[in-house]
Amino acid sequence: MKKIIISTGFLCLLFITVNAQNINGRFSSSVYSFERYDTVNNSSSYWRAFQMLSLNINQSNYSLRSSFNYEGELSKDLQNDPRLRFYNLYLEARNLLDIATIKLGRQPLFNSVAGGIFDGATVDLKKDKYRFSAYYGANVPAYQKFGITKNWNDNFILGGKFVTNAVENFQFGLSYIDKNFQSDPYYATRLDPQLNPIQVLIESKSNQYQFASAEASYDLENYFSINTRFDYDLNFMQASKFELSGRYDQIDKLGIDVYYNSIFSVFDYGNTQDIEIGGDYALNKIFTIIGKVGNVTYKDANSQTITLGLNSNYGSLSYRKNLGYAGEMDAISIYTAYTFFNGYLTPSAGLSYTNYKLTEDSPRDNLTTLLAGFNVRPYRTLSFDVQGQFMNNKIYKNDFRLFLKLNYWFNTNLNAM
Repeated sequence: MKKIIISTGFLCLLFITVNAQNINGRFSSSVYSFERYDTVNNSSSYWRAFQMLSLNINQSNYSLRSSFNYEGELSKDLQNDPRLRFYNLYLEARNLLDIATIKLGRQPLFNSVAGGIFDGATVDLKKDKYRFSAYYGANVPAYQKFGITKNWNDNFILGGKFVTNAVENFQFGLSYIDKNFQSDPYYATRLDPQLNPIQVLIESKSNQYQFASAEASYDLENYFSINTRFDYDLNFMQASKFELSGRYDQIDKLGIDVYYNSIFSVFDYGNTQDIEIGGDYALNKIFTIIGKVGNVTYKDANSQTITLGLNSNYGSLSYRKNLGYAGEMDAISIYTAYTFFNGYLTPSAGLSYTNYKLTEDSPRDNLTTLLAGFNVRPYRTLSFDVQGQFMNNKIYKNDFRLFLKLNYWFNTNLNAM
């Protein structure tokens, strides 16, 4: 299977590159500075650079899609630096026989049970109001290195999904996933029977899980919508999770949201149920009030959350309060951003203050964070970002960080040159 994917992908890559009609994507370069304490009284400053390229080469219904990141430390030499991460590198053939789309290579996986990226193949079939997709491949090597994982049998993933909206206003879906994953062996410091530190090789066995899921949703535009999902653990032959979300929009300027989530555990502590009810009311075209109340039920305890906020074209103001088993917290935050000179300059600032304690008997602690920066966009395809970040609590004392970023978008039709 690996040889088929690699050889087929190489031939398609050659064909698309030679006959390319369009090249588009985005390049960004950023620097992030921060301070890290190696010991209680000894710290080091770091300047970490990231170069990201998202590149698409297109020829008719065929595309080569890629996304990778090159990162390294500017101020000092670090182990494993510099590091090149390949997040996407796959070939896509669309609308084959007016029904199929095929992807080969490193590609994203969107699944509520197991998301991320994998190396393999995906086939999507669409006909009228019916869609079916199937995928097979392997987990990517550590740090998204370029290459295929060596122990494919312990790291493969396969699954599929069927979706239909043949019934008006309804959508139904069935899916299956089987994921196997094994961590790479590594050395760690441990204590021997005489309490002396020694290096020990840590090797873990392959882990595996498989789930079947069912989805159903109903959407009546500008009136009412509801989405449900049920996950079933096929290894333990037990219900794993049920999730429901809905929104009611019939009342003018008022929207009501409901969310329910029940996680059925295979462990002794039992299942967890989370329910949240909230709404938003538009005062006018600029300001909207939001509010939510939630409750989480554990086996022998409860936890509550309260959220109040005000959203506007100029920014947002919010307050959140947590009570009960999950800890106590009072947090207030404000954020504002506004564009001047037809998008040329957009300054932004944010401030938050949190007072919290992890348990009923714990002492209270405070956390203050501050963000301030601006975006400059002299051209439609070019922008610059500068942001300062400040944090202060008992762990991060007067922690200041700086973030700089450049973005460039490009789109070139080669046949027009």
